Amino acid sequence: MEGSVPGFGRRMLALAYEFLLLLGVWFIAAFLFHLIFRDTSAEYFRPLFQFYLLCIGGVYFIWFWTHGGQTLAMQTWKLRLVSANGGKVTMQQAMVRYLMAVIGISFLGFGLLWALFNRDRQFLHDKLAGTRIIRLS
Repeated sequence: MEGSVPGFGRRMLALAYEFLLLLGVWFIAAFLFHLIFRDTSAEYFRPLFQFYLLCIGGVYFIWFWTHGGQTLAMQTWKLRLVSANGGKVTMQQAMVRYLMAVIGISFLGFGLLWALFNRDRQFLHDKLAGTRIIRLS
């Protein structure tokens, strides 16, 4: 599958839109979590809740990336995630990409800023997972 490399600004706008959509998913997931675990003052509640939301985000992204290569925001901005050879993204690639993206963004966005200095203009998590984002025409 051929496509051009999208600009950094386009990917950042898609990422901002993605975050808004993810907030909605997290809101619904948090509501369900609070229905099940009513004691929010328990010691275990906060880390369990954070891990739960991290997993919900993972399910959201991994499912979309492995089923068509596009999240809702990527569809809007005409972007698609493909493997480095242009094929479909595997489950393993999607999981590695998600975990590396979480780590890279956690370190002051280093994984995203990597694209400014990389000659292929890839995010660090794409480089590590063997994937790339293309712009559809």
